[in-house]
Amino acid sequence: MKVASAGTCAAIFLSFTLRSVARKASQDELKKQVGYKAVDDYVQSGTVIGLGTGSTAAFAVERVGQKLKDGELKDIIAIPTSIRTKEQAESLGIPLATLDTHSDLDVAIDGADEVDPALNLVKGGGGALFREKIVEMCAKKFIVIVDESKLCDGLGPGFPVPVEIVPFCHEHTMREIASLPALKGCEPVLRLGNIANNQPDGDEPAITDNGNYIVDLKFSSPIKDPVAAGEQLKATVGVVDHGLFTGMTTACIVAGSDGIIVKEA
Repeated sequence: MKVASAGTCAAIFLSFTLRSVARKASQDELKKQVGYKAVDDYVQSGTVIGLGTGSTAAFAVERVGQKLKDGELKDIIAIPTSIRTKEQAESLGIPLATLDTHSDLDVAIDGADEVDPALNLVKGGGGALFREKIVEMCAKKFIVIVDESKLCDGLGPGFPVPVEIVPFCHEHTMREIASLPALKGCEPVLRLGNIANNQPDGDEPAITDNGNYIVDLKFSSPIKDPVAAGEQLKATVGVVDHGLFTGMTTACIVAGSDGIIVKEA
């Protein structure tokens, strides 16, 4: 049996690492393209905007900050959807407010974890689904920004559906969720560790900005009726809100290897 030399193993490892870095750089560039385009096309001076949460939305926040600094945008007021986004916006000098004083938004821009052909979404991979939803429901236009890897034929199998629940009797609430007819077959998994990562990376329950838990619902087949699933989740005592964003999208900007396309609802 021929054994690879240490030099050969090192070369293979270096090649794999470089490919991984290149893929990440390429995906980050796609996220940047859609984030910048959303701001360039939909954000005007004198407007109130919602700033989403996550790695793609961060580029939109960055672009708002750039255009304010350059004088291309003026008199902007932004509503952040998480503490992380608030901190980023503050560092860029973006004027901030809350829905308590500004509940009529011109546009909100955010990413998504899955997008189906009807532009229904799964959101909440970063743990900010409740704040995202309450802000984006107040916007006249909701612009979704994704790379092509987020497109799917049906919601569920490609990315677990996050649900924010209160900590009190959370195991009971998880059983109630699993028994809902529109969610038949789902596996509820309590998110552990970092709230912004839906992969287990700790021993303690992840805590949202609102002091709640996240349950990630895993599916082996697409959700047949996302609207009914959302309604049944919302009616469940112990559920704060869920990551199914149905009928909300105005337009979805998608970046891929062939360029950028805009899908309108």
